[in-house]
Amino acid sequence: MKAVTFTEYGSPDVLKMCEIAKPVPKDNEVLIKVFATSAHIGDTRIRKADPFLVRLVFGLFKPKKNLIPGLEISGVIESVGKNVTSFKKDDQVFALTGFGLGGYAEYRCLPEKVKKGTQEKKGLVALKPENLSYEEAATVPAGALTALKNMEKAKIKAGQKILINGASGSLGTFAIQLAKYYGAEVTAVCSATNFELVRSLGADQVIDYTAEDFTKSDKKYDVVYDAVMKLKKAHCSTILKKNGVFLNNYNLPVIEEKDLLLLKDLIERNKLKPVLDRIYSIDEIVEAHRYVDKGHKKGNVAITMGKIPGGNK
Repeated sequence: MKAVTFTEYGSPDVLKMCEIAKPVPKDNEVLIKVFATSAHIGDTRIRKADPFLVRLVFGLFKPKKNLIPGLEISGVIESVGKNVTSFKKDDQVFALTGFGLGGYAEYRCLPEKVKKGTQEKKGLVALKPENLSYEEAATVPAGALTALKNMEKAKIKAGQKILINGASGSLGTFAIQLAKYYGAEVTAVCSATNFELVRSLGADQVIDYTAEDFTKSDKKYDVVYDAVMKLKKAHCSTILKKNGVFLNNYNLPVIEEKDLLLLKDLIERNKLKPVLDRIYSIDEIVEAHRYVDKGHKKGNVAITMGKIPGGNK
């Protein structure tokens, strides 16, 4: 099968197309024919080995042999192991691939169920939201789950004020919608060119980070979420209320199956939607990563694995 791999850390140019053996599902696994994946910022950080912790997980001096990036996917189940009962052939699914990654390939095997608390490591599969295209669905798991677990950590509730730094990116666009779903008042920090976007997602106030230092504001917030991990809590001490919560994607509650099912439900009830900036083909993966590396994408970047039979729904 066709897959993208890399044998050294570095720029997008380290990503290379290759042919590898098609995987065979174990008794407890499903084999997914991948229709779409994403150029997630997590994939770019793994590619660059930034932060250094990446090397401890994926290879100290160089990536582990045949390491295929791709944190999230959507597609159809081509076959199932003999012990699988929750899924069947031709089910449309979306999935978090776990520490094994592997989304940048035509096929990916994932377990039907895993022990509670290990989903982030071993992967998580659910039926695709019916109202999303494969391209849209492929951009949901990694970003939306991270945003959701940040909101859970903050115990966000109605009436609270939250400031989201990096509000127009993947995590930020999901976080705006989730914070509004829980009844919070949202201040979105992004460039002025993205004001219309974040307002359309529910932001109550907007701040242009290029024109105003929001950390010196006299306003106070219950929660500050640094979705782009550019700040430290000390930078935000003056804008946090007493006992206010600072979030930056670290030390989050464990991801569970119910979390992905909640996202599916919210999407199907039109309470949450992924924002798609661009769609590239897998043959354009280097270009896609270059675009993400610039740091100015609006929402998400999807990658298609080829022609999707019967359209994209």
